Amino acid sequence: MRLFDIAYDDWTNQLKEVTESMSVRKLPTPAPIGMASVSAMSALFVTLAFAHTARAQESEPSGSQNGGPVANQTLPPIQVRAAGTPIAQDDNLNDPNQIADVSKTGTALGDLPASVQVIPRALLTEQGATTLRQSVSNASGVNAGGPDSKGYYDHFMIRGLQAQVYNDGISDGDQVNGVSHSLNGVERVEILEGPGSALFGSGPPGGTINIVHYTPSSTFHFGGNIQSGSFGTISGSGYVTGPTGIAGLNYRVDATASRADGFRDLPHSDEEIRPAFEWKLDNHKIDFSVDARNIRETPDSYGLIYFHGSPITTVPIDSKYSTPFAFAHSNYVRPTLSDQWKANEFLTINNRFSYLHRTLDFLSNGDSPSTQVTGNQVTRRQLRQQDDSDNTFDYQLEPVWKFATGSIGHSLLTGFEYQHQSINTVRSSADLPNIPDVFAPVPPETSLAGLTFMCDAKHSCDNDHLLANFYSLYATDQVDVTDKLKLRAGVRKDWWDTSLTPNITVPGRFDSEGQSLVAGTTYTRHDAPVSWNVGVLYKVLPWMSPYFGVSKSYLTNFNSENTQTGIGAPESALQYEVGVKFSFLDGQYVLNTALFDVSRDNVATPTAINNIETVVFDSQRTKGAEASLDASIASKWHVVANVTAQDAVITKNPQGFSSVNNHPQGVPAYMANLWTTYDFSIAGVPGFHVGAGVNYMSKTYSDITDINSVPSYVIVNAACGYATRQWGVDLNIHNLTDRRYFVAANSAGAYVGESLSAFVTLHANF
Repeated sequence: MRLFDIAYDDWTNQLKEVTESMSVRKLPTPAPIGMASVSAMSALFVTLAFAHTARAQESEPSGSQNGGPVANQTLPPIQVRAAGTPIAQDDNLNDPNQIADVSKTGTALGDLPASVQVIPRALLTEQGATTLRQSVSNASGVNAGGPDSKGYYDHFMIRGLQAQVYNDGISDGDQVNGVSHSLNGVERVEILEGPGSALFGSGPPGGTINIVHYTPSSTFHFGGNIQSGSFGTISGSGYVTGPTGIAGLNYRVDATASRADGFRDLPHSDEEIRPAFEWKLDNHKIDFSVDARNIRETPDSYGLIYFHGSPITTVPIDSKYSTPFAFAHSNYVRPTLSDQWKANEFLTINNRFSYLHRTLDFLSNGDSPSTQVTGNQVTRRQLRQQDDSDNTFDYQLEPVWKFATGSIGHSLLTGFEYQHQSINTVRSSADLPNIPDVFAPVPPETSLAGLTFMCDAKHSCDNDHLLANFYSLYATDQVDVTDKLKLRAGVRKDWWDTSLTPNITVPGRFDSEGQSLVAGTTYTRHDAPVSWNVGVLYKVLPWMSPYFGVSKSYLTNFNSENTQTGIGAPESALQYEVGVKFSFLDGQYVLNTALFDVSRDNVATPTAINNIETVVFDSQRTKGAEASLDASIASKWHVVANVTAQDAVITKNPQGFSSVNNHPQGVPAYMANLWTTYDFSIAGVPGFHVGAGVNYMSKTYSDITDINSVPSYVIVNAACGYATRQWGVDLNIHNLTDRRYFVAANSAGAYVGESLSAFVTLHANF
């Protein structure tokens, strides 16, 4: 199948099912998604722009306060306002004039020769989002899931490749057994698509997700929200910010607490607090924060088990094949200190220091394709117990120079980074009794009594100490050749020293070179890769800017899931990207399009060989196209949409030739998302709004064998609410048609998406 040929019947059947279930008029048959869709979106964008120009001569509706598009009236639960200014909000996506922290050079999005997307908090609040997982569909090319998804922490794919999460520009630690992210104190989410090693060092080739938090304000104000809804959900968050009374020293405290019985009776809870201080002292801006979290979740590694190549459908949606007493408990504490010193008008020196302490204690079923249905029984089930401890120090020194060589302007980032990471992990696994009837599943185990945890080649097991020291020197120059021509080039030299010391000898356990791992022996590796990127953007017209970029990255596979890969050769990736950025009418219509081609080598891929869990190293390639649209169609009507078409395949696998040309785990060929809101008045009273959204994802595969897959889906969401300047109430409805769907493909089964649900949020700001 060619890259841009969608499974046409599948897409139309999905839409037919949704429209029939909603009892609405059938929509016209859509065109195939792919380059045709990207072109169609471009044409729609131009048409809307000209239509808006004609409407601009019309008088403003009575509820408007100005002649431009009015920001959505829904207030986010956490907002910042400067002294003497009203509370401001903006639900617009990818404002070309916005500066994203992820660029590190203070460059506006419209001048970057790369795909960078920014998701504002106001948009997430409209959608009722409370977690990062619920937020990423607003960006093209991003989906949850992928290899090593265990169902109790965040794991994302960008352009079919793994992505790394950062908090305010600092890595979140273990890249596999990580954490779940709420939106506590979050101002926006920034997404850099494609390899980002030239800026951030060791990182997966999919891209970088940077969570940006609010900073303290010099004006006292406070606010919060409480949400209640389906599945026994209740959550609350609040903030307070203002001056301390010491000249230039301001504070902010964000806190959140939530609990839920959970869809499919998978309870979870989250308690977080984040105090922050900012001190403006002469030419220094000093920021200090502490991020503390206590997260409890219920793993569901098996979800709905695969039966004849797809998730079983002849059982109730709340059927469970996972161990009923499984749990995951994570503690997370991170103090961060930064100093921004404006030495003069040409030089700003940034110093940042962060320490992360994280523990993870879980009891969860092993995710392996060996777990399968034999006859009517579910066989080869296992239970894993694991304790992880991660301690990471990170120091960054980044002088940023603003200067000119003749008429050419430069924003030159130079930097040094040192990162020290120490991981201790202990795990063992026990065989579980078979589930007698796959069609009426009742896991026989009710406690740990009678289970024997073992340590050998057939039982996931280790007791390891991992240590890493990463040193880096880097530079990136954003060059304004003219007002129209922008160049960007970056290079980073890394020195990586990693080591693994097993505390026990596991029979049949080897490193990536086939060497036996023996207790008490320290195995080391040294790498010194060079990452780079180069790009050019030209503003052909004030509203159209084509760009081209190439980037090279490296990733050290240092994590607690597959510890032996931390002393193996790093993964490498190379991306070519070409795109066009459109912006009409002062950013009221923004369309970003891109074509990309990413190849990666030495990819650590989990699989099973002879029913033994193992990791193979293959090569992969993803080619695709994407487009994202933000349109203020009228002063009260806002639309956000994106579409992605991609073809990800295995190009080489020395340990499994049959997987060549198969698809990697969890990568859909097509994704499309739409969200729209409309503000209106009732009886002359403004502040009312309604919203609706559609999410589509094509089928994904459970592993590189392509034997099992998760079917495609279309779900519909809706929202309505009322807001004044200081308070408001919102109703968000998810999966309006109560469609059974699956959000990600795990190795043994599929994660089930939430059924029809509703949540009411009351929020206030003072």
